[in-house]
Amino acid sequence: MKKPTTINIKSFFRILTTTYKNWSSNEPFQMSAAVSYYSLFSFPALLIIIIQVTGLFYEKREVKGKIIKEISEVLGIDAANTVEVMLKNAVDQEQSTLVIIIGIITLLYGATGMFIALQKSLNTIWRVKPKPKNEILKMIKDRIFSLGLILMIGFLLLTSLVLTALITATTDWISQHFPDFILYAIQVINFVLSLLLTTVLFAFMFKILPDVTMRWKDVWLGAFITTILFSIGKSALGIYFGTVNPGSTFGAAGSVILILLWVSYSSLILFFGAEFTRILASKYGAGIQPASYAEKVD
Repeated sequence: MKKPTTINIKSFFRILTTTYKNWSSNEPFQMSAAVSYYSLFSFPALLIIIIQVTGLFYEKREVKGKIIKEISEVLGIDAANTVEVMLKNAVDQEQSTLVIIIGIITLLYGATGMFIALQKSLNTIWRVKPKPKNEILKMIKDRIFSLGLILMIGFLLLTSLVLTALITATTDWISQHFPDFILYAIQVINFVLSLLLTTVLFAFMFKILPDVTMRWKDVWLGAFITTILFSIGKSALGIYFGTVNPGSTFGAAGSVILILLWVSYSSLILFFGAEFTRILASKYGAGIQPASYAEKVD
């Protein structure tokens, strides 16, 4: 590991320029297309597991409502209704034990597929590949790590729900005893906490998914930049989908097309943030080394 280098404003913009050049040369549209393809099969199982696991600690209808609301804000009401119908039986019927068992099996072979595709893309960005002789162990490790990330998403969603519930429960009391600007301050705090939770998720992705070893210190700035870009992209996509409605020309399949487009566009942002993180860690951090079961790609 090399000695970290201090980042200034000039070097920061230099990193951004280099990031864009490397990002565009890595065929990001092809990688995002692969991730969106696997997401088509992973998405139902992924949401079911997140709802079921989070529902062990929080009301399932509240969890589902949170997810549907987020989808509606970005993809529109039609896409949200499609997802709601898809989840209805899994969430509303009282077959929780059976659903969880079936969901976990589906998870291992379905929902983790999207994260495996993400991992391969991140390996391309990090310029590493697994050694051929470690394929079986590598496959088991990938599934376990992917499962861990899905549980992490559930935990972050649960944390977000609890914080939102606390803020909602205290809003009326605060409005009666404090000036109005306190309410605005609380909303800002809620927004900041949301950014921090998303940053944690991206940090785990960049640290755990690629077949490399790197310091936690070297992923946080890149994860935060990715979160900012993701938040901007989320708002931009919401406006774009609401104005242009690109799925309208596909009829009944329009909602599915919107989901694929959203995953594809979001993956492009994720890959840009990953490239930024790699350059940051390589040139201004302690460096990146292939894991014991991986090797560098020239």
